[in-house]
Amino acid sequence: MELRAGKGNALRLLLLSVLVPVLNIGVHWLIFLFFRDSGLPPVANAVLAVLWGGLGIYSIYYSFNWLVEQYPDQWKRRLLPFVFVGPAALLLGWLLVLPTVRTLYLSFMNANSTEFVGFANFAAVFTDRLLVTALRNNLLWVVFGTFLCVGFGLLIAILADRSSFERVAKAIIFMPMAISFVAAGVIWKFIYYYQPEQEQIGLLNAIVVALGGEPQAWLSMIQPWNNLFLIAILVWMQTGFAMVIFSAAIKSIPEDMLEAARVDGANEWTIFFKIMIPTISGTVLSVTTTIIVFTLKIFDVVMIMTGGQYETDVVATQFYRQLFMYQNTGYGSTLAIVLLIAVIPVIIVNLRQFRKEGGF
Repeated sequence: MELRAGKGNALRLLLLSVLVPVLNIGVHWLIFLFFRDSGLPPVANAVLAVLWGGLGIYSIYYSFNWLVEQYPDQWKRRLLPFVFVGPAALLLGWLLVLPTVRTLYLSFMNANSTEFVGFANFAAVFTDRLLVTALRNNLLWVVFGTFLCVGFGLLIAILADRSSFERVAKAIIFMPMAISFVAAGVIWKFIYYYQPEQEQIGLLNAIVVALGGEPQAWLSMIQPWNNLFLIAILVWMQTGFAMVIFSAAIKSIPEDMLEAARVDGANEWTIFFKIMIPTISGTVLSVTTTIIVFTLKIFDVVMIMTGGQYETDVVATQFYRQLFMYQNTGYGSTLAIVLLIAVIPVIIVNLRQFRKEGGF
């Protein structure tokens, strides 16, 4: 009898394990077809779709959770985490992993993806003059952008920590973070604006003229100056981010440690380099790697300010141009893979630091 009951229970669990996913897929597919073919007004369709999204997700999790609850305890403990993590992992795989694999495949194909060309696209990336210029400019962004953001952020965090106007100063420095890179590009385009032989309405040229100087076409100057003027926008925006993180790290340094160092005769430079920097070194590494990722995939500022002209192209703008303007799928996919390869070591360093600090 017990053997028969065990077989019956196993058969029941097997049927439920098949029926629950099938019913979820079937019901939600029918709802999708209803929305696709319904003649409802757009507003009503949108409201019902939002309701379906919320209730649909709830019903999926509830049904799968109920299914797992039917299993024996030893299986329940193993399967329950997958009920809540599984859908998110599948969604990430669909949105991130599959496109990455497809992009890698296309990087070995020709412009219209009809012929396998091996590593020819990768060789072209590092030999074509325009693409080499883009790689060089990205290196400028990584080196100067990261160094200046981290340096100014750390300096301002230390100075603001000792100021009676700390909150106001931090609010002003952090304010550019509230706007997008596109908006920042529009703002700075007016700052750098140049009108030959006319009244200068660009802020920077107006100041130069007021001081008796000659107006300059800042964004079309010879290399590397126009790239450095673009990097200044990144510094203006990301210094606030670095400052906030560094400020929190500095405030976590025990005051007793600093006071003991001062009592022992250490000056402020010694305290900064021998105590503060080693104590917050993990935070410095995290902020540095985060900003490096920003600089590697920079796109908005360059596209808004110059469109990649005057040798200001970066990898992301070349990727956009090759893929969407020239319809060169091979080159475009290769540039995307190059960006991915450049970002992976930075992400690994970040994850190792996160693990070292007990993040996971």
